[in-house]
Amino acid sequence: MAVRNIRQLGDEILKKKCREIKEITPRIRELIEDMKETMYEANGVGLAAPQVGVLKRVVVIDIGEGPLVLVNPRLLESSGEQTGEEGCLSVLGKYGIVTRPMYVKIEAWDENMEYREIEGEELLARAICHEIDHLDGHMYVEKAEDGLHDVEYEEE
Repeated sequence: MAVRNIRQLGDEILKKKCREIKEITPRIRELIEDMKETMYEANGVGLAAPQVGVLKRVVVIDIGEGPLVLVNPRLLESSGEQTGEEGCLSVLGKYGIVTRPMYVKIEAWDENMEYREIEGEELLARAICHEIDHLDGHMYVEKAEDGLHDVEYEEE
């Protein structure tokens, strides 16, 4: 496993649509493990493959309940609305106010290509939508309702 470089806003790869994964190869397994390690090292909640320079439809998410690997995720249902601060490992030191669904239901495959339907609310719903946007070449900055703001870190 290795920590990979996270591409930053302005990198053209972040604007490209990702390709579906047909099978889990050793390279895809390595990518998934590297993505988890990279996300944890950067203290992130989620990471999509294009953020590490790979145009494949895979994301990793961990909202504090353990890692969730989503291969070829697709939104099936959404409802409600939540508006709040959102940041991104590809836009360091910034956040924006973004409105997302309060609830989502998706279909995806896990790292063993086993089919799953996953429901998420609140932070998980936000993270899923944020990461799926990355797979389609979109970033939260396009949805930020009042522009980007500097993150202010509190002293410990």
